Amino acid sequence: MYTWSLKNLYLGLDDPKFKEDNARLKELIAEIKEAAPKLSIDNATKDLEAFLLLYEDLDNLVSKVANKEFNNAVVVLRKELLQTTLPLTLFEKFIAKIPDLDSVINKSEFLKEYEFFLKEIKDNSKYLLSEAEEVLAAEMNQSGGGLFSKMQGDLVSTLSCDYEGKSVPFSTIRNLAYDESKDVRKKAYEIEKESLKTINQASAFAMNGIKKEVSTIAKKRGYASALEGTLKQSRINQDVLDALLQAMNEYLPEFRKYMRRKGELLGHNNGLPFYDLFAPMGSSNTKYTVEEAQEFILKNFKTFSDDLHDLAKRAFTEDWIDYLPRKGKRGGAFCSSIYPLRESRILTNFDGNIGDISTIAHELGHAYHNFNIYDERILNTSYPMPIAETASILCETIVKKAVLKDVKSDEEKLGILEQELQDSNQVIVDILSRYLFETEVFKRCENEFLDNETLDKIMIDAQLASYGDGLDPEYLHEGMWVAKNHYYSTGRSFYNFPYAFGLLFSKGIYAQYMEKGSAFVSDIKTLLSMTGKATLMDVAASINIDITNVDFWRSSLEVIKEDIQLFLDITK
Repeated sequence: MYTWSLKNLYLGLDDPKFKEDNARLKELIAEIKEAAPKLSIDNATKDLEAFLLLYEDLDNLVSKVANKEFNNAVVVLRKELLQTTLPLTLFEKFIAKIPDLDSVINKSEFLKEYEFFLKEIKDNSKYLLSEAEEVLAAEMNQSGGGLFSKMQGDLVSTLSCDYEGKSVPFSTIRNLAYDESKDVRKKAYEIEKESLKTINQASAFAMNGIKKEVSTIAKKRGYASALEGTLKQSRINQDVLDALLQAMNEYLPEFRKYMRRKGELLGHNNGLPFYDLFAPMGSSNTKYTVEEAQEFILKNFKTFSDDLHDLAKRAFTEDWIDYLPRKGKRGGAFCSSIYPLRESRILTNFDGNIGDISTIAHELGHAYHNFNIYDERILNTSYPMPIAETASILCETIVKKAVLKDVKSDEEKLGILEQELQDSNQVIVDILSRYLFETEVFKRCENEFLDNETLDKIMIDAQLASYGDGLDPEYLHEGMWVAKNHYYSTGRSFYNFPYAFGLLFSKGIYAQYMEKGSAFVSDIKTLLSMTGKATLMDVAASINIDITNVDFWRSSLEVIKEDIQLFLDITK
C-alpha cells in the first residue's frame, strides 16, 4: 500500500495491454503523418475535426504509455513521438493559413469546444520554425538537452551518501533537514554539499548545454529571450510578472524578520543558517505514520468540500501514491495525470514529518485540479505552469488553516504556524533566489561557459540578494543549483516564479473562500475547469481578480505578513 498501483495501466513491459497500446500508438502516428499533408483550406472544418480526433487519441494513449516506471520504454516512446513533429507543425501552419478561422470554428459544435486551443495556435504560429527546422530541433533535443536533462536527473536520483557508516540515498540526506536534532541537520547539510560536489562538474555541462540550447531555439523562433517564451507558454504577460516580482521584493523585509527570529530561537545570532531553514519548532516535530497522515488530510479536506475529501480517499484506497524514499527513486514529489483513466499518480518521499503531510496535500491538490478538468476534452486540459500550483497550494492552506483553528496551546500553534511560514518562505524568498539565479545564467551563458565554481558564485549572489540578512552568510548553500531538477529542462525554463504565482493566487482565492464560504467552492471548481482554455488574465477575471495589478499581489502577501506577525507575537 506504500507504492502506487499500476494494475490499471500495465503490469510490465511484457503486459499484452502495453504491447497492444504501443502497436496502436504506431498506427496513430502513421495516420497523423498521412492526414497532415492533406489538410485543405477548402474543407477546413471537416479536416480540422478529423485531425483533432486523431490528436485526441494520440494524447490519450501517450498519457498511459508514458509510464515513469519504465525508463527505457519512455526513451523509445520519445523517439517514436519525434515522428509527429512534422505533421503537428503542418497542422499548426495550416491553422495559421486559414483566413477566417472564426467562420470555420462556428460551423462545428466540436470545433467550438476547441476555440481557444485553435486561436492560440494561430496566435503562436509566428514563432514556428520551418517544417524541416522543427523536425531538426526536436531530433537534436533528443541527443542534446533531452539527454543532458535525463543524465542530471539520474546523477541526483542515484547519488549515494555516507551517513554514519552506511550508504544512504541522497533523498534520505535531504529529508534530515527536518530532523529534530540540530547536530543531525548540520551534519546532513555538510554531507549534502560535499556529495553534490561529486556531480557538480557534470551538472555544469548539463546546465550550460540546456540553457544554451533553449536560448538558441528561443531566439531562432523570434522570442526576445527564453523568458519571453516562458511567459507565452504560461499564458501571462510581462505586466503580470513585473507586478508579482515587485510585490515579492517589497515584502522581503517581513520574511527576513521571521528568519532572524527563528534563528534567535535556535541559538543563532547572525541570521538563520541554511541547515536550520527547515528545523521543526513547537510541537510540529511529531512523527506521523502514513496512515495518520491520511487521516489528518481527510479530516481537513472535509472542511472544504465533500468532493475533495472523496478524491483524496480514492487516492489512498486505490493506491495512487508512492510514499517512501528508496535508492534509485528521484527526490521531491510530483503528481501525474492519467486522463483516459480519470486518475492521477503521486510520488513523494515521506519521512513522517508535518511537512511531508503538507507535501501529500499539495500533490493531492494537483490531483483535484486534474479531477475538475477531466470533463473537458483532452486537448483542453493542458494548463500553464503558474496556474498549475494554485489548487495544490490551496489544499496545503486548507490543511494548515483548519488545524490552526483546533489547536489549544501556543506550542502547538507555533509548530503549525512555523511550518506554514517555512513553506511560504521557500515559495517567495527561495523561489526569488532561483529566479535571479536562472536569469543570470541565461544572460551569461550566451557568451561564456559557466563552470561549477562560477555557478556556485551565481547561486550565492542570488541567495544573498533574496534572503538578505535573514540567512547567516557563513552558512549558505552554493550547491542548490545541482540539487534542483527544475533548472534542467529544455521545455520548462524559469520553473520558479509559477510557484510564487500559485501561492499568492491561492491565498487570494482562499481569502474569498473564507469570506463567501462553501458557496464559493463551485466558483473555484469552475475556475479550475477553465485553466486549459483561457489566458490566466481571463481565468483570474472569472473571480474578479486583476493579476496585472500589484495591489492584488500585495493583498495576498498581507495574509502571509499576518502569519509572520503572529509568529513574532507568540515567540516574544
